[in-house]
Amino acid sequence: MKKITFLLAALLITSSSLFAQKLENSTLWKITGNELEEASYLFGTIHITCDATLSEQVKNALNKTSQLVLEIDIDDPEMQSKMMSKIFMKEGKTLKDFVNDQEYTMIDSLLIKNVGMSVKMMERMKPFFIGASFLGKLIDCPMQSFELELMKVAKSQNEEIKGLETIEDQLEVFDNIPYEDQIKDLLKSAKDNLASDKEKIKSLIEVYNSQDISRLFQIMTQDDGATSKYMDILLDNRNKKWISNIEDFAKNQPTFFGVGAGHLPGENGVIKLLRKAGFTVTAVKQ
Repeated sequence: MKKITFLLAALLITSSSLFAQKLENSTLWKITGNELEEASYLFGTIHITCDATLSEQVKNALNKTSQLVLEIDIDDPEMQSKMMSKIFMKEGKTLKDFVNDQEYTMIDSLLIKNVGMSVKMMERMKPFFIGASFLGKLIDCPMQSFELELMKVAKSQNEEIKGLETIEDQLEVFDNIPYEDQIKDLLKSAKDNLASDKEKIKSLIEVYNSQDISRLFQIMTQDDGATSKYMDILLDNRNKKWISNIEDFAKNQPTFFGVGAGHLPGENGVIKLLRKAGFTVTAVKQ
């Protein structure tokens, strides 16, 4: 269950506008101004990677701050129970309500081959979360987590770990995206046995490692699935809600914010929204 909990969090690397002005190449940004007594830092992560080693600049930023804020508090001991109340489709719907027998068998075969579990065990789950079970199969290495590395540092410094939103808020997002569209993505993965997903993740990791978050943003908006179709729900609306929380955290104490890198760029990205709110946000070269 802990593995599934992490995989759900990994769905958050998305973006929102193809025509955004290019930002400097950096995944680490310093937040100052707007009456802040001390600087805070904003770090864009990637949730599916082979190497989550923190750079010296990121470690220095962690040393200069006194609390860690992620998208959600994945260290919350009640997170699993909260998650279980939100991962299933509403109104008792199951996968069989949306697919024919051939499509059901196709998805079942994909799960058995890659996860070792029949779809019968997961057919009540929102399709997005069935898809999340394949994340570890999209890379040819053990999956590492920047969030877990950040948490290790925070815990070693006896710092609090908090979230910009609750797990309930995050999971409810997928009730606002039609289950039919979520299933289209799942069927696409099943038809080529994850081949296109693997290629896309490979490209994303390469671009992330180059720290070109504007290019990362562009790749995500060119997606032909539910991710790009529902950017407002998956990303934009959440970014806008985060800004007041980021301001409150940063004005209370110097804070290290770690969110999916796709949240940073774009007209409705966190960087530009913070600047519009009066903060100075500058790239930290790594």
